[in-house]
Amino acid sequence: MAQVRLTEVFVEMADTLVDDFDVMDFLHSLTERCVELLGVTAAGLMLTDERDSLQVVAASTEKTRLLELFQLQTDQGPCVDCFRSGEPVSVADLPSAGQWPHFSAAAAEVGFASVHALPMRLRTEVIGALNLFRTEAGGLNEETRRVGQALADVATIGLLQHRAIQHRDSLTEQLQTALNSRVLIEQAKGTLAERLGLEVDEAFMILRSEARSRNRRLSDFAKAVVDGSEEVQAEPDEASR
Repeated sequence: MAQVRLTEVFVEMADTLVDDFDVMDFLHSLTERCVELLGVTAAGLMLTDERDSLQVVAASTEKTRLLELFQLQTDQGPCVDCFRSGEPVSVADLPSAGQWPHFSAAAAEVGFASVHALPMRLRTEVIGALNLFRTEAGGLNEETRRVGQALADVATIGLLQHRAIQHRDSLTEQLQTALNSRVLIEQAKGTLAERLGLEVDEAFMILRSEARSRNRRLSDFAKAVVDGSEEVQAEPDEASR
């Protein structure tokens, strides 16, 4: 694991004190950095809303997001157990483990063979869980597990720092704002995918890239795409499909 890159990512995850801090972009970056640094296939993130219920807020791929939603619908899976216990949950071989039969079957359908969930926790307060998926069976080695938990911890502290700077009344209010933004982003992803004839993952990459290039918050730009006040053109290589 390249130490220089690892240091850069931790600095990125800790940089939540800027005025234009974008919570949703931050959370999506967390899932992407987990895939980059931890050697996992995909990552998903759940946080609690104002009713203390888990919600999917970010995922590195669309199929991962749908699998995370399936966990919530069936009320079973590693993220659910991790959130409730506040402890890591690791299953090195889903098909043979016999845990969460509905989730395990759904995970197998999209090619995942092992899963590892890490708590988003500060002391006794658990605000969510980070799910790491792999297409091959096997556990995480100790170094990888520690780096993954450190990323989850830094992200949790970052969310709490941002709340303090913004003088929010409670953490749940900030998380609810992120969850409301998620709805707009999902709508914008679907809108772009339909308009441009792309897969949902590709549409999200374009949405995020365009928001950054126009110096817009991801949620604000998503709202503009949905209501039609902003137009997005397909990239040349996409338009030629």
